Amino acid sequence: MSEVEPLGPVLHSFFVDHLITVKGLRPASVRSYRDTIRLLLQFVAADKRCKITRLGLCDVSFERVVGFLRYLEAERGNHIRTRNQRLAAIHCLFEYIAARAPEMLAVCQRVAAIPMKRAAPPETRYLERDEVEGLLHHLPRDGRLALRDRALILFLYNTGARVQEVADLRVEHLDLGEHPLVRLHGKGDKWRTCPLWRQTAELLGSLLSAAPPATPTTPVFTARGRPLTRFGIYKIVRRHGAGLDDPRTARRVSPHLFRHTAAVHLLEAGVEVNVIRGWLGHADLTTTNRYAEINTRMKQEALRASEPPNTSGGCRTRPIWKSDESLMNWLASL
Repeated sequence: MSEVEPLGPVLHSFFVDHLITVKGLRPASVRSYRDTIRLLLQFVAADKRCKITRLGLCDVSFERVVGFLRYLEAERGNHIRTRNQRLAAIHCLFEYIAARAPEMLAVCQRVAAIPMKRAAPPETRYLERDEVEGLLHHLPRDGRLALRDRALILFLYNTGARVQEVADLRVEHLDLGEHPLVRLHGKGDKWRTCPLWRQTAELLGSLLSAAPPATPTTPVFTARGRPLTRFGIYKIVRRHGAGLDDPRTARRVSPHLFRHTAAVHLLEAGVEVNVIRGWLGHADLTTTNRYAEINTRMKQEALRASEPPNTSGGCRTRPIWKSDESLMNWLASL
């Protein structure tokens, strides 16, 4: 072994052998690790005042990792959640280095001991039903891209799909028969099945019929014959939904906002929370339960349901629930 072990082979093995082959991460996750390591290498090279190509394994020290985390917050202005995400990638890297280079074990243990910072979870925002109805009503119906945009936004609302799941959607994933459904390939390389409303299936069928003959691997949502990217989907949603932005709550209409909206509206309709978890592809029920905490309308209905009788002789108006059982299930989840 040379006096200064080169960093390049270790990083190459980390990405190709560990992240892709062993952990089986999807390309988007690998790119996230790549961006973190790229920023770290740039910081270390600047701190050492050398080119990145001259860095050795020992140059990525505990002190430089701590300095990098401070740099993210102080100079780049990153949020604590972003800092924690970068740190998680660094933890993974140093766990791998500890197995590859035992002489670095002391450094790796110190880096592994760097804690995540506490941060309040981001506020979950969503659209009310009348806002969604207004948006769908005002979508353009004429023009070359009108059908695609209508199908895209209704699909996001119907399925609550992640934007990458929509970008990866292919014709073979759709079943537009008597009971239409879609198979979505999501986080953790997991597949899940979501039912489609008849309106969604009809729009998707019209979209595919208007395009050139499709093969099973043809992307469903395209632009100039190429599959829409995450950024392209974001631009379409922003173009049509910007009018629903709420500066008072800092709410911006985005593809992910439709995911939250679908979950809240399913909950309002009396759908059991475990079904919603499977619908959205959550790994943990705790993630799904947060929608019960933010659902103002259901809290207002519960308030009216628990209101004492009118002492003036009138009767209180009962809220409209599918059943008393659905109300009790929701109250039990609080």
